[in-house]
Amino acid sequence: MSDRAPRVAVVGGGLAGIAAALRCADAGAQVSLFEARPRLGGATWSTRQEGLAVDNGQHVFLRCCSAYRGLLARLGVEALAPIQRRLAIPVLAPGARAAWIRRSALPAPAHLAGSLLRFRHLGLRERVRVARTARRLGRLDPADPATDAQSLGAWLAAQGEGPAAIDAFWDLLVRPTVNAPAREASLALAAFVFQEGLLGRADAGDVGVSSVPLDRLHAEPAAVALARAGVEVRLRTRIDAVEAPAGAAPALRAGGAQLDADAVIVATEHEPAARILPASCGVDRDALARLGRAPIVNLHVVFDRAVLPWPFAAAVGSPLQWIFDRTRAAGLEAGQYLAVSLSSADEWVGRSREELAKVFVPAFGALLPAAREARVLHFFATVERAATFAQLPGTARLRPGAETAHAGVFLAGAWTATGWPATMEGAVRSGLAAADAALRRARSGARLAAEAA
Repeated sequence: MSDRAPRVAVVGGGLAGIAAALRCADAGAQVSLFEARPRLGGATWSTRQEGLAVDNGQHVFLRCCSAYRGLLARLGVEALAPIQRRLAIPVLAPGARAAWIRRSALPAPAHLAGSLLRFRHLGLRERVRVARTARRLGRLDPADPATDAQSLGAWLAAQGEGPAAIDAFWDLLVRPTVNAPAREASLALAAFVFQEGLLGRADAGDVGVSSVPLDRLHAEPAAVALARAGVEVRLRTRIDAVEAPAGAAPALRAGGAQLDADAVIVATEHEPAARILPASCGVDRDALARLGRAPIVNLHVVFDRAVLPWPFAAAVGSPLQWIFDRTRAAGLEAGQYLAVSLSSADEWVGRSREELAKVFVPAFGALLPAAREARVLHFFATVERAATFAQLPGTARLRPGAETAHAGVFLAGAWTATGWPATMEGAVRSGLAAADAALRRARSGARLAAEAA
């Protein structure tokens, strides 16, 4: 057997592909990364629009996102994505004072009890019921297929949760993390989110937000780190097919050329993966198609003055969902730039700027007194029609693992079986899992090209 370093081809330059490429290169592999777009970063990217540096969408993470934070550290940019010292989320509602979801110094799960019992957007009886239901949610097994087969909404109704609690509490936390309404979301994924981010370690749910545009946080430092690690990066290179004949090393087809490798990691979204993977990999294309897609609409609004006094806030009883102050990150010198993330936003896809403004500009005034007198200088939207797969009941059985039926082909992406929702953390974990699987094959003697020789 040859003792040369294994050749690994990574298809896709998002967070999963970047994490996989760096892991393999750090282990001594010869790595080539192929990305169809002219940039790295995948689903996290920035652009300039109307004179502002804007992100395609507002991405946040929690302190429990250890793999993603590890990638930031590997890229040398951890300081550009600060985390709250202690979880504190203002929750706004029309005509009411802000309520807060914040943790105390008590150990989990008591760290949120005081905050929940003072949550003014629900009545006292509803708050007590929510606390009881949260404890029950913490005892569910997210890995149980029976849990995944249920919707969170049906389970909440069985616990006695009414529409007001679902709208003002459960949807507030589930929709942005699972990109699905609480009534429709997979119970398994919702339970995982609460157990991992809120009910486990006390500081797990502290929120982190990038202080710079996403290109500066991901794409630019990733290009530097990949180059230093010796990874060959080929942008604007679309892979037409993965070839994986039985008993032979895999290869890539791009523009009529063949690109040989000992291992291929497909780190695209699930729909492109289904198109390029051969039958020999044993990946169920119908299952990938059933994963579907769910959109996120992001609003970008510039006021002539400051209207939001916090770095971010959530909203209930409003068409607005989560609002973030991106003034400094965008380089705005006067006024305030707010980015609004609308998860599971099917009803807003395809709406004109005027239609969106007619709904959402007054909604700011209903939540923020300062917005009633402020002038809107810019208002536009960006739409991610396929931001995530549809994280509905039955999702778990559709998500493949990192290894395929072919010994030299591996899968990565937030849609694979990470156990996590489709988040940046899930994407990074998937890339690391695929890289580790590929490296294990190489170390155990499954370097197919060498064996064939």
